[in-house]
Amino acid sequence: MSMQAMIDEWYPVGLFSQLDSAGRKTALMGEPIEVARDADGNARVTGGDGRVLPVRVRYGHVWSSLGEPQKEIFPIPEADQPGRRFVDVGVVRVRCSPLRAVENFLDIAHFPFVHTDILGAEPHTEVQNYTVEIREEEDEVWATQVKFYQPQAAKSASGGITTEYMYRVPAPTCSVLYKTCPPRPSEWDVITLFVQPLAEDLCDVWPWMALFDDETAMTDLIHFQQTIFLQDRSILENQIPPLLPLDPGMEIPTRADLTSIAYRRWLKRHNYTYGAQLVAQ
Repeated sequence: MSMQAMIDEWYPVGLFSQLDSAGRKTALMGEPIEVARDADGNARVTGGDGRVLPVRVRYGHVWSSLGEPQKEIFPIPEADQPGRRFVDVGVVRVRCSPLRAVENFLDIAHFPFVHTDILGAEPHTEVQNYTVEIREEEDEVWATQVKFYQPQAAKSASGGITTEYMYRVPAPTCSVLYKTCPPRPSEWDVITLFVQPLAEDLCDVWPWMALFDDETAMTDLIHFQQTIFLQDRSILENQIPPLLPLDPGMEIPTRADLTSIAYRRWLKRHNYTYGAQLVAQ
């Protein structure tokens, strides 16, 4: 499978707060790597052959690349906004394609069925019309005006509300979700999915949040998000085929799948095919 287009991208490889000098062994796109702190306390990532890999620390995570990234890590302006709480959710290992993990995050139609009585509930299963575009200037996939009824939209929400969402895909294995912020309606809560491709069919998912929520205990915020991702994991690990099909004829989409269709088209355009299935089998 072609990896070249995705080699030069940045990927999350660990939480900066959890790094020590002993380091931790992990993998990136099939290559063993080690993530540690050097003598000065800075993050250091080395490849399987001992070569030093590029490193950035952003959004609480250490990022690295097997190649030579041509651009910086995508901006999330809310990450620099005073008053927000930043939540390092941790990691969930999923036996699925890293691209499948992102696509599942973009799918709102599954809320009532997979996240019953939290992010959705029957009979409120209708996905209303929303807008999807590939923004050429930023080279990102965006879905806007997404509205969904949720019994418990966030840990800070009391009672059901119709939540508005925006989804953004700024990198092949990352997605940023903006959603109604119950305590501060003029702002958006930010929930991200940073996916580390361990192999084409295995990934570590690092969710991260930037919220306006002064009430909820940090452990509760983390537990709420982990509960949702563990519900997703059982679905993801049973999808067939395990890799993400890029041929539009291989899976039958519905109106709710517009974001997924745009994401697949964008992946194909850039030849982001690590974790993808290109032809029907």
